[in-house]
Amino acid sequence: MTAVLRIEHLRTQLHTGMTPVRAVDGLSLNIHKGETFALLGESGCGKSMTALSIMRLLPDTGVITSGRICLNGEDLLQLPETSMRNIRGKRISMIFQEPMLSLNPVLTIAEQIQEVLVQHFRLPRDTAQTRIKTLLEQVGIPDAARRMHEYPFQFSGGMKQRAMIAMALAGEPELLIADEPTTALDVTIQAQVLDLMRQIQQHNHMAILLITHDLGVVAGIAQQVAVMYAGEIVEQASRQVFFDHPAHPYSQQLFASLPEKHKRDQALSVIQGTVPSLAQVFSGCRFADRCSQVMAHCHTTPPDWHTIGRDHQVRCHLFAQATWKPLARISSPNGKAATRPVETQNEPPVPLLQIADLKVHFPVRKGFFQQVVGYVKAVDGVSLTIAAGKTLALVGESGCGKTTIGKSILQLIPSTSGNVRFKQQELTTLRRKSLQPIRSQLQIIFQDPYSSLNPRMRVLEILREGMDALNPAPSKQNSENNTKEAEIDALLQRVGLPTEVKWRYPHEFSGGQRQRIAIARALAVNPQLLVCDEPTSALDVSVQAQILNLLKSLQNNLGLAYLFITHNIAVVEYLADEVAVMYLGKIVEHGQIDEVIGNPKHPYTRALLSSVPKVESDASRVTTLVKGDLPSPMAPPQGCHFHPRCPNAMPICREAYPPVSAFSETHTTHCYLYTSEPIT
Repeated sequence: MTAVLRIEHLRTQLHTGMTPVRAVDGLSLNIHKGETFALLGESGCGKSMTALSIMRLLPDTGVITSGRICLNGEDLLQLPETSMRNIRGKRISMIFQEPMLSLNPVLTIAEQIQEVLVQHFRLPRDTAQTRIKTLLEQVGIPDAARRMHEYPFQFSGGMKQRAMIAMALAGEPELLIADEPTTALDVTIQAQVLDLMRQIQQHNHMAILLITHDLGVVAGIAQQVAVMYAGEIVEQASRQVFFDHPAHPYSQQLFASLPEKHKRDQALSVIQGTVPSLAQVFSGCRFADRCSQVMAHCHTTPPDWHTIGRDHQVRCHLFAQATWKPLARISSPNGKAATRPVETQNEPPVPLLQIADLKVHFPVRKGFFQQVVGYVKAVDGVSLTIAAGKTLALVGESGCGKTTIGKSILQLIPSTSGNVRFKQQELTTLRRKSLQPIRSQLQIIFQDPYSSLNPRMRVLEILREGMDALNPAPSKQNSENNTKEAEIDALLQRVGLPTEVKWRYPHEFSGGQRQRIAIARALAVNPQLLVCDEPTSALDVSVQAQILNLLKSLQNNLGLAYLFITHNIAVVEYLADEVAVMYLGKIVEHGQIDEVIGNPKHPYTRALLSSVPKVESDASRVTTLVKGDLPSPMAPPQGCHFHPRCPNAMPICREAYPPVSAFSETHTTHCYLYTSEPIT
């Protein structure tokens, strides 16, 4: 069967310094009609540069030095730029990783899709408008006739991604390149987008090149998988073979790095080091310095390709041995048991933080006199308790109020009403001067460490800033400076960074290292409670494992309590003691981790868990999709806020918000399905 896309020995270089960066180094792959081919690997491996090479959209410093890229037998590298303009958007389309950066903010969605239709089909305006409306309806945009004339900032994250898909499909492409299409999305929106891509592929029989680092997404949509490392593919197999028997040590360590429920009492396996610089000339295996099964000749001899089964190839010296036999996927080869503090069974955990009926409403003002015309009810009556040394996970879709709760606890956002008690002291009524001594005990780790670290300050200055502000010391002696510098050195070592990095700036670090610096900054003032706002959402699985191990180790050694805000259920299962599920400003279910994950009661919780992609070879799992988008918190639905999207909605759900139903001392939900059950 002729491949839709055939790449042969592709080499792409970036000339950004004294030596060229070999971003893609001898890559070959085939993608057939109606097939989804997943390109998997860590950031910096060359996945996105492969996609840009196919589209011939390389930056000014990039050049393709050799190889072939054939689309249905036609070599794209031999075509002039004028011919490529007729191919991009029509025969090959691309969904970029960040839709907000890819969509033009000054053009409406309709105007941006119309550019494709005019360029490739010369459609008249009326026909183009009808086609645009059909495309947006096809990708699930509600009220497409009206919303097509809105701007990107008026769309939610999931809707922006769907608009990008509609734009990519406008040319009816033979090949769709999806570069991390679900990385920034909630699991519910991610499930909708993946389901949409599956449906469109079945209807149009197009080929898809899926670029991702999410093994769960690969398991749910791909037929073929290739693992990329340091500019080259190191393993290629069918989905089932790859997930049952990953062969390359890099692939196995990626699986072992995944957080899972059965690993709760042990440290996650970590891939030591980072992806090597692609500016160097490699003399042996590129993974040798990080490999747990390295041999002497791995450092000096490049490994050859070995066929180890039907549709399964691997680039590794281990498979040159005649005695090799296929192994099942390993769970956590290097994980050591993580010691947990011994708890006294008879004593209940001491409440460190108590939140009672917390409300945070933001006024909406309009007109010349800025009169209040309504309120955005970001947090609407939330009650939570976090015990010392425990982790409470707060999960839910973007826009439901999770981050607002975290900032309100720290009094970074004033609350409208309710109570926030930290060690029995009410925080909402304290003045700024009275809050100052308490701030050192409450700290936050933001989602994006690059945005939250001052780019003009060295690491030493970043860490010292908090010490000076919240733990002022006498400013006479020089020895004080030496003492604080010693504390900073110890702090860096505690988060797994060498002490010499204190003289560097944030831009000189990788994403995982920057997150470690952000954690060190929070620890610099000796806090007792950390609000962790999506601290691992943008990280590769290998770096995520390092951060999770660090957080768990710090909790065990220092007795820290965490409010862990996330939409990654696998991380919740691994790290959390309790979980609270939030929807449109309210907690809809709360309980111990095993109660909520093992026996979810609320329909939203069940749909949330069903939407989580599973890392397994069988892709036939039934997923319960949450239809539509989160309603506006300015005008929440009457009654149960979830009823417009709920498959179990009853007439009473539209009338009043449901009361609490309890299934144990710790497991509660707000749902009319259970109000008749006895409260135990």
